[in-house]
Parts: sequence; C-alpha cells; structure tokens
Amino acid sequence: MTRFRKRRKTVVVSFAEHEADILSNLLRNLVELLYDGMPPRATAAGDDPLAALLDSDGPTAPPEDVVLQRLLPNAYSGDDMAAAEFRRFTERGLRDGKANDAKRVLTALEDESAEDGIPLEPDDQLAWLRALNDLRLAIGTRLDIKEDDDYAVWEKLPDDDPRRLTYDLYDWLGYLQSALLHNMR
Repeated sequence: MTRFRKRRKTVVVSFAEHEADILSNLLRNLVELLYDGMPPRATAAGDDPLAALLDSDGPTAPPEDVVLQRLLPNAYSGDDMAAAEFRRFTERGLRDGKANDAKRVLTALEDESAEDGIPLEPDDQLAWLRALNDLRLAIGTRLDIKEDDDYAVWEKLPDDDPRRLTYDLYDWLGYLQSALLHNMR
C-alpha cells in the first residue's frame, strides 16, 4: 500500500510493487499520448539557445484527441487567430514539459533501489504533482467526469461496470495527489 512520510523538506513515498507497475504504465501511456501525432521539428535549433527560443514550428490547430485538448487547451477561447498563434509558440514546450515530468516520475519508480522508499526533494515533489494531475485529467476526461458531477454516483458504480476500474484509478491518483500535498507542508 502506498505510504508517504516526511523527512524535513523531503517526502518519501513507498509503493507496493503492483502500485508502482500501474503508475508506471499510466505514465508511459501519457508520454506516448503527448508525443503521438506530433510532427518532427521543421528546423534544428542545434545548440543555439536563441534559435530554440524563437522556434515557432509548432502546431496551430488544437489536438483532435479530447484528452490532449484538456491537457493543452486553447489560450484564447474567443479568438481563434490568437489561440493558433499562441499554440504555435507554446505547444511543443508544454508537451515536452508534461512528458518530462512524467518521465521524471517514471525514472524514480524504475530506479527505486532503496527499500525505504523514493525520496522526493521539493523540485521532485512539484514534478510528481504535475504528472499526477495530468494523469488524473486524462482519466477524468476519458470517463467524461464533469466538475458538477455527483461523485456518489461514481462511487456506487457496480463492479461489472467497465468504468469501475478506471474510476478507481482516477480516485487513487486523487489520493496520491492529496497525500503528497499534505506531506509537502
């Protein structure tokens, strides 16, 4: 069972093996989704930091997948041209940032050599929170959970409902977020 402990500014998290495997699989799927269908960069910025900063070959249209739409929303809801321009300059960086957070958590899960758990320094804690949030948003979007949903309905799903297991994952990720936040104080 997942356990969180605080040691000064470090939070130590321990997972049962099956929990670590489930979280790892979810993170791999998230990284794959973030890069799925993303065209390769048109220009190679190389080692030039200015060229990388001015890189503007990103997509201008919102993603077709509803999960990606939720993770990478339009910046301007009433102005398609401004939203497209903003997306062109920011979407690659947003995707990279989200994928890097997921990979950071994945690396920590896979490198867990300490029997005493995974130590999370403050920077790690923020990356974990962002990755857990992205996973929860992705699953909540796939389930079509709305902000004003009555969660009692979700909690009472019968065991044979195909959404039950997915909702349980969504709920567990919420627990992980909450426990991590509680231990960061």
